[in-house]
Amino acid sequence: MSEHIEAVVRECTAGSDEGRMTFPEVLQKLAAVGVERYHADLCRAEKTYYLSEGRSIVVQAEPARGTVAPTFSPDGVSAAVRASQAGAISYARFCERVLEAGCAGYVVSLSGRRVLYFGRTAETYVEPFPLTA
Repeated sequence: MSEHIEAVVRECTAGSDEGRMTFPEVLQKLAAVGVERYHADLCRAEKTYYLSEGRSIVVQAEPARGTVAPTFSPDGVSAAVRASQAGAISYARFCERVLEAGCAGYVVSLSGRRVLYFGRTAETYVEPFPLTA
């Protein structure tokens, strides 16, 4: 993987964790280097970025505070998404809230323009994101 692509995915991870980058900014930067999708594993505190030709890179993320609740709440995930979109909470707080809602991780599809959130027993909630994201 090129050093430039690796630098971009590391910057996007750190920028999100530190509250310096918004979700739309992350998507724009990732798309510019050919990232097709990424998986955020909230339990392992890592993100795996996938390029369209099949290569991937794993980046350590800041661990979220808390543990995955045993019961998945799509409404809880949706409420966290809405608060994040409104700029009312940081990415760190977003992660805490989705953990409280039973979310173990999520997959962002840049080409599919959606995020799939999943719980411990594979319950899911899908959130499309707008063209401006």
